[in-house]
Amino acid sequence: MSTSGATYGLEALAFGPHPDDVELFCGGLMAKLSSLGHRTGIIDLSRGEKSSRGTLETRAAETEAASRVLGLSVRENLGLPDGWLNPWAGFEASESERIRDSAVARIVEVLRRLRPELVIVPWEEERHPDHEAASALVTRALFFAGVRKFETEPPGPPFTPRQVLYYPLRHLAEPSFVVDVSAVYASKTAAVRCYASQVEPRPDAPATLVGSPLSLSSLEARDRFYGAQVGVAHGEPYVVRETLGLIDPVEHFRRNSFEKPLFFPHRR
Repeated sequence: MSTSGATYGLEALAFGPHPDDVELFCGGLMAKLSSLGHRTGIIDLSRGEKSSRGTLETRAAETEAASRVLGLSVRENLGLPDGWLNPWAGFEASESERIRDSAVARIVEVLRRLRPELVIVPWEEERHPDHEAASALVTRALFFAGVRKFETEPPGPPFTPRQVLYYPLRHLAEPSFVVDVSAVYASKTAAVRCYASQVEPRPDAPATLVGSPLSLSSLEARDRFYGAQVGVAHGEPYVVRETLGLIDPVEHFRRNSFEKPLFFPHRR
C-alpha cells in the first residue's frame, strides 16, 4: 500500500518492443529484483514477427526459457504489429473500437490490472523506430491509466505507478542512476543467451546487429562501463524525468555505498 492509498500488485513491470529487448538492456535489473523477492513482469508489445532470424515458435520458446531464468511472475505479449508500433494506433476508429482495440487502451488495461509499483520503459531516443514508438506509446498509456474517464475493456479503476524508469538501449543516455547488477550478471547473460536464434553468430543466418560477432561483448562492455561509473563490475543505466527526493540522505548513502567511480559524467 502506498502513502497515497494506491494498492499495488507487481513490484516492477518492464515493457519491451520485441521479445529479448528487456533481457538485453535491463535484464540485470529484472534478475536482481526477482532475487530480492520482488514480483516482476515483462510485457512484450509485439511478437517480433519481422525478425530476420528464427520463427514465431522458436521466439516464443526462447521467451519462455528467458522468463524462467529471470524468475518472472508475469509475462504477456500484446501482439501489436512488429514494425508498425504507433502511439496513435486505433485512435481513428470508433469510440467502442478504441476502447477495445487501440494500442494505448490495451496498455492502460494492463497497467490497471497488474498495478506495478515501478514501470520500466524504453528510452525515447533509439536507432530502431519501433523502440522510439514503444517509448512514446507506453508513456501515453501511463498518463491515461490515471484518467478516470479513459475507458478500457475490460474496465479497471484509474492507476498511477509509484515511479517510471526509462532504460536506454543503443543510445548512451546520461543516467539518473546506475543499478549494480554484478551479483546477477550471470543470470542476465543466461537470459540473453536463451534467444539463440537472435544473438548467436551463425554463418548461415542473415546478418543482423544483435546477431553480429561483437554484439554480446559490446553489451557487456556497455554494462561494464556503466558499472565503472559507480565502482562496480556491471551496472545498468536508468533515466527518470523528474527530480528524485531523499527523506534521509545519511541512511540512503549508508545503504548505497559504492567504491570510487572510475569514470565521471560530462558536466558543462
